[in-house]
Amino acid sequence: MTVAMDREHLTGTALGAALSRALDGQFADRRADARASFPAGRLHRDPEQTIEQARDWVLNRLTELSDAGFGAAGIQTSADDVPDPAAAVIAFEMLAHGDLSTLIKSGVQFGLFGGAVTNLGTRWHHDTFLPDITSMKLLGCYAMTELGHGSDVSGLETTITYIAETDEYEVHSETPGATKAYIGNAARDGRMAVVFGQLLVRGRNHGVHAILVPIRDEAGADLPGVTTSDHGGKGGLLGVDNGMLRFHRVRVPRRMLLDRYGGVDENGQYASPIANPNRRFFTMLGTLVRGRVCIAAGGGIAARRGLSIATRYALQRRQFEAPGHPDGVVLLDYLIHQRRLLPAIARAYALGFAQNELTTALVHIQGGAEHTEREQRQLETRAAGLKSLATRFANDTLQECREACGGAGYMTENRLVGLRADADIFATFEGDNTVLLQLVAKALLTDYKQVWGDLDRVGMVQATARMVGGTVLERTAANLVVDRLVATARRRPEELTLVDRAWHAYLFTEREQHALESLARRMRRASGRDFESVNRLGDHMLFVARAHLERVMLEAFIAAIEACEEPDVRAVLERLCTLYALTSINDDRAWFTEHNRISTGRAKAIGAQINALCAELRPDALALVDGFGIPGSWLGTTFLES
Repeated sequence: MTVAMDREHLTGTALGAALSRALDGQFADRRADARASFPAGRLHRDPEQTIEQARDWVLNRLTELSDAGFGAAGIQTSADDVPDPAAAVIAFEMLAHGDLSTLIKSGVQFGLFGGAVTNLGTRWHHDTFLPDITSMKLLGCYAMTELGHGSDVSGLETTITYIAETDEYEVHSETPGATKAYIGNAARDGRMAVVFGQLLVRGRNHGVHAILVPIRDEAGADLPGVTTSDHGGKGGLLGVDNGMLRFHRVRVPRRMLLDRYGGVDENGQYASPIANPNRRFFTMLGTLVRGRVCIAAGGGIAARRGLSIATRYALQRRQFEAPGHPDGVVLLDYLIHQRRLLPAIARAYALGFAQNELTTALVHIQGGAEHTEREQRQLETRAAGLKSLATRFANDTLQECREACGGAGYMTENRLVGLRADADIFATFEGDNTVLLQLVAKALLTDYKQVWGDLDRVGMVQATARMVGGTVLERTAANLVVDRLVATARRRPEELTLVDRAWHAYLFTEREQHALESLARRMRRASGRDFESVNRLGDHMLFVARAHLERVMLEAFIAAIEACEEPDVRAVLERLCTLYALTSINDDRAWFTEHNRISTGRAKAIGAQINALCAELRPDALALVDGFGIPGSWLGTTFLES
């Protein structure tokens, strides 16, 4: 056996550059400009730093990035600025190529703290606070999560009580469960917090609102009534100073309430442009959707970084002699190693194309264009779903990449374990992934509830047929192509080959349609019954959400292929798309066979076809990860430098 390391020329390839342009899609030019101007000299933090050293390094690095335009990019500095959501997302993507503590501290400062002021505040809040927030003169927190309430935002226990005698609000942590927890910037650096709590006016609860509360003086000491504490060590993100906040009857002026959607007027009366409390609540939360869009992007890039490292390692490392390979076989020539990495690379492309469409939707909604309430809801649903899938993919993929690099992957100097630890929390912040998938399923059921009403069984079936493929299953840019493919496949699905795109589109659509229809029927029967009747549908809801999102990703991939005009690049994308589709079908082959969508024989043949695709893509492995647009020098691993 030999453990010799080849030093191949693992630099950029022409095919990789072309794939990168295709993957960047409609944002290719803007992402290229961002990469060219990104300060990459101090991308990675020394993993041997202490907590305090890490926090100092991250704050300094974020200041450096902010000065270079990669902090508050796209964020308004005054009420008159034109918002640029694409710039904000692209800046976040660039930061995701380096230290993730810096990425998340940036997200806290500019995306959450600054975003809340921007989206929930009025002109006075914008003009008063945004210049200092975007310049980092005012560091802040986003104090929503409590010890007693995480995903259940409507149940927050912190109170914001209007005091008519002094025209102030009193912010108070009513119970231990009201303690704000896991809050970035709270342990050390934050000087002000956006605090979410129940707004009480003249004895009436108007639901959750947000208010600006100073928490420390210039010297860093807690202000009267405010108690801060430090969470200390965590599973990752060492450079983010997460802490807890408690408030004991802290008074702030009335104008500090972020009252774009509701607050107390000059006459001391509650007023809101949205009369319905539930609609007001979801409108307020909906304005903060960019956070989930960014975390989805960050999770996708974390996975790409891991795959770039592991694939390059697999192209260098030789293991075990074999006939014709006296120096050992290159790791990526082993089929089982191809199966570890290449399907994940294909899925990374699928997520990237879906992310492009999500970012485009965000630009449409938050970039000043006219849009409907339905489009806003669709954006929120898509953002919740892709955030869940992208961050789950990041965690699973980074673990696989670590293992695929053996002992070298376990060394902190090679970045994978640090990347894995830092990305771990992506699965639960900005919404727990399981809860977010439930939100997706509930959104898909909404139109069924509206259309079904009191229809009899025949009417329900007819209404369902009208809904599927129309209002509920909103198509992406590839709608006409996919509709044609599905229509073709419905006539003779078993006659199509395993690599036929029409067959893939048909199965993805059938999986979503059947699962959603059956869930809607089960939910209708359970409506109004006890908790357990609905609770038993939980696994079905998660399956529906995943099936929906898999179809969204496939259609985004198809749209990207249709937009590609370079034959060589298009051919590679076709193979990648087929690998993604077959891997997804293979993962659910039991469902497809149980529901008579594919035969047992065909299900067995899928694995062999995946192996064949991996062999076809193996010669282009370096180009595939080059297509992620990550310069090799940005990876920061020692085994790729020696």
